[in-house]
Amino acid sequence: MIDAQNLGFRYASEGPYLFQDLSFRLEQGRTLVLLGRNGRGKTTLLRIVAGLAVPTIGVVRCEGAVGYVPQQFVPAFNYSVFDVVLMGRARHVGLFSQPSPRDKKLALDALDLVGMADFAGRAVATLSGGERQLVLIARALASEASILLLDEPASALDFHNQAIMLSMLRRLSRERRLTIVMTTHEPTHALEIADQVALLYGNGRCEQGPIDQFCTQDRLTDLYGITMDRLERGAGDAKRTHIVARYSAVDS
Repeated sequence: MIDAQNLGFRYASEGPYLFQDLSFRLEQGRTLVLLGRNGRGKTTLLRIVAGLAVPTIGVVRCEGAVGYVPQQFVPAFNYSVFDVVLMGRARHVGLFSQPSPRDKKLALDALDLVGMADFAGRAVATLSGGERQLVLIARALASEASILLLDEPASALDFHNQAIMLSMLRRLSRERRLTIVMTTHEPTHALEIADQVALLYGNGRCEQGPIDQFCTQDRLTDLYGITMDRLERGAGDAKRTHIVARYSAVDS
């Protein structure tokens, strides 16, 4: 569970807030997606929830272990994929101890879950950006975290692997009851997996609430500064909603 109260952040004491008075409560097994243009504070908010940054105002409390998946990962050494995922077990391994057979099994299981089991022996440096992102997710899962924080996890993936990623995250929230917070530049991704959405407009302005009430055409047009269309395709269980941009500037 994540409980955030009146969060606000700015870089300078007299500077403008990126976001201000943002409050939300995310229960176990629920997903929050952060949307906004570049520089509006999505990654900063994610880092605050992870405990890697301090809010200017407000407090956030997390119940459960947190697994954080950043956008970029450049290892200091040329570790194997398996070794990187096994690092997720570090807090479970005693000082001066070696990973147990269970630790290794959990690392392999996590790799299998993200579809990277066949890459276990590969050097991380030889992977594509999208493959590295999957390895980082596997590392977080191997840690047995109950809260998963992901910074644009699908940004380096092709459409096929984006679909696999979103399906996996839905499954993790429903079956493993993971609490998930994710940033993305694709509102359609939010519609696919989110229960709640936070819209970061910049200059302190933000709002948060249920996905069906806040991920609307008017709000997204305001958020991104271009006309956004909400399209419905298919029927019944196959019905999907897509958000597409017209790429024509809107009047300010």
